[in-house]
Amino acid sequence: MQFTHEHREIQKTLKRFIDEQINPHVDAWEAAEIFPAHEVFKGLGDLGLLGLTKPEAHGGAGLDYSYSVAMAETLGHIHCGGVPMAIGVQTDMATPALARFGSEELKAQFLAPAIRGEAVGCIGVSEPGAGSDVAGIQSVARKDGDDYVISGQKMWITNSLQADWMCMLVNTSDGPAHKNKSLVMVPMRENGRLVKGIEVAQKIRKIGMHSSDTGLIYFDEVRVPQRYRIGQEGAGFIYQMQQFQEERLWCAASTLQSLSNCIEWTVEWAQERKLFGAALADQQWVQFKLAELKTEVESLRALTYQACEHYVAGEDVTEWATMAKLKAGRLNRTVPDTCLQFWGGMGFTLENKVSRMYRDGRLASIGGGADEVMLGILTKIMGIAKRPGR
Repeated sequence: MQFTHEHREIQKTLKRFIDEQINPHVDAWEAAEIFPAHEVFKGLGDLGLLGLTKPEAHGGAGLDYSYSVAMAETLGHIHCGGVPMAIGVQTDMATPALARFGSEELKAQFLAPAIRGEAVGCIGVSEPGAGSDVAGIQSVARKDGDDYVISGQKMWITNSLQADWMCMLVNTSDGPAHKNKSLVMVPMRENGRLVKGIEVAQKIRKIGMHSSDTGLIYFDEVRVPQRYRIGQEGAGFIYQMQQFQEERLWCAASTLQSLSNCIEWTVEWAQERKLFGAALADQQWVQFKLAELKTEVESLRALTYQACEHYVAGEDVTEWATMAKLKAGRLNRTVPDTCLQFWGGMGFTLENKVSRMYRDGRLASIGGGADEVMLGILTKIMGIAKRPGR
C-alpha cells in the first residue's frame, strides 16, 4: 500500500490540528482524566476528518479504508493514548455497521451528526461478565409494541461519560447466542441530560489511558423505537464481528507512529545520556535492541498495510486483521518496556512520554479482543483448533 498525495495532505492537516489543538492540552486532560470530546470532535468534524470512509450523502468523504489507516497512523502523534482511542471509537468502532447497514433515517439522525463532530458516539458491547466473549452478553431488549425496552449493563465503554448515543449490542430474542443479538442505536442524552433509565454507575479509573473517559453504564427499562435497530434483527453478532475487522485494523495502524516515536525519543535520550564516561548510545547492546525494535515496528507496518490492501479489495480480512491486532498488542508492551529501561530513573517518572506509553499501551493486548482471543481465532482459521459443533 502506497500513500498518495491525497493521503499525505490529510495527514498534514490532521498533524497540524494535533500540534495546535490537542498536544498543548494533553497533560491537563490526563490530570483531569477526561478531555472535552465535543470540542475536539467538532474541530475534527469541521476539517472533514471524522467521516473519511463514510457515505458522501451523509457528510462523509466516501474514500476507501486506506484513508482510515492513514488517519489512524497520524493520530499516533498525539502524546497520549486516550484521545486517539476516543477518536477511533467515533470513526472506526461505533459507526461502521451504522454506515453499512443502518436505515437512511438512522444515518441522518446518528451518523451525520457524528461525522460533523456534533455528537459523540460510543460502542456498547462489553459487560461486567462478558468482554472478549461477545456471545456471552446478557443485556436484553424486549419488544413492547413498536419499541424495545432495554435493561442491562455495559462496562469498559470508552466515551460513555460524554456520549450522545450508544451503538449497543443486545439480546433481542431467546434463540442461539450467535443469532439472537441485534445492534440498536440508543440515545443517551437529551439536552445534555441522561435519558430516563440510563445511569452512569461508575467512572472507571485505569492505570493508563487517563484522558479517555470510561464508564459502567446501567440501563433500566430504557425505551427505544424498534426502527432504531441496525439492519436485520438477530444479525447483530455478525455485524459486530464485521465491525471488529475495522476496529482491529485501526488498532494496528494507530500504534505505528507512536511506537516509532517511542524509539526515536529513546535514541535521542541515549545519545545525550552519559554513562561510564561515554554516551548510553555507544553501548552495542543498546544499539542492537533499538535496531531490533525498529525492525519489529516496520514488520507490523508491512502487515497492517497488506491487511488494508486486502480489505480495500473487498476481501474478508479476519485473519489479517487478527494477526495485525495481535502483533500490535505485543509490540505496545515490548517497545515501551524496553525503551523505558534505557531511560533508567527518568523512565519511572509519571510525566515521561515513554512511561505514559508504557501505561497506555498495555490496553492494546486486552481491548478489542485479548491476545488469547486473537490466537484462538487464528488457530481456528488455520484448522488447528476445532470449531464449535465440529
